Formats: sequence, structure tokens, C-alpha cells
Amino acid sequence: MAAETLTSARASATFPVAGNGPAGDLKAGWGTYAIAAAVEDGDIFEMHWVPDGATVIGGYTMSDDIDTGTEALDMDTGWAANSSDAADPDGLGNHGVWTGDVSVHVGTAGVFLPHAGVLASAGPKTFTKGGGSTMIQVEANVASNAGHTGQLTVVTHYLMP
Repeated sequence: MAAETLTSARASATFPVAGNGPAGDLKAGWGTYAIAAAVEDGDIFEMHWVPDGATVIGGYTMSDDIDTGTEALDMDTGWAANSSDAADPDGLGNHGVWTGDVSVHVGTAGVFLPHAGVLASAGPKTFTKGGGSTMIQVEANVASNAGHTGQLTVVTHYLMP
């Protein structure tokens, strides 16, 4: 099976992008995708939009234990290019191999990965005003080994100027 781009309902081109309200109020974008088949190297999961000029300050990627047994699944969280900002497929987290074993973060088998990437190395990420909305996405670098199915959710916390 070839790699493909899979789009959550909240990442569709017609889904409204939330960004109104007083400056500095915390906003959240989120998307969930039900993975129903083996994740392939190169698969891109389009999760949700953040609005033009948003400043991302945090968030997380969370999922069921999508890859069971000897874990191999490696997926990163980042963003696609808009008309001003270059794509950065791991800009919110180069997560390495996903271990879905029981953790203190989830309390059951699953994955909870706080946004880090440029947020950890350079601080909040502001997308260029006038660049248009930006797609937050998850990209697979290594296919899953076994199990393969479950929910994938990305939540992104941002501010508007």
C-alpha cells in the first residue's frame, strides 16, 4: 500500500478556523482521526488548522496504542507550508518510536506526547500574518509493526495577536 494523506473532519478545507476573540485569550485547535489500517511510511494525517498569524504556545499528540508488540511506529507532529511559512514536519515534536505501553501520562496503554520541537528550542511559534491558515499534521517516518488501529488526536494551544 502506498503512503497517503488522510484528513480529519476538522482539517477539511471547508471547516471554519477559530481565531476570533480578545487578543491573548487561549484558543485551542484539535482534530481526531480514526486509524483503521496499518500506518505506512510517508502517511500524513492532516489534523486541524490554526488561523493566520496564530502563536502556538503548546499542545499535545495523543493516541491509542496503535503499534503493539515490538513497536516500530515513528511519527512526528508539525505543520504544512502556508503561503509565508515553510513546512516543518517535526516542528512540534520529533517523537521517535511510539511506545504505547501503560504510562503515567495516560494511565492505560496509549501515547501522550506534549508539543515540544521549536517550542522547546526557540519558544512560542508565531506564523506569519498574511500567510493564511496553517495545517497541523502528523507524518509517519516508519510504518507500524502490529496492531495498527486506534484514535489519533492532536490538540494545539495558541494565542491571537
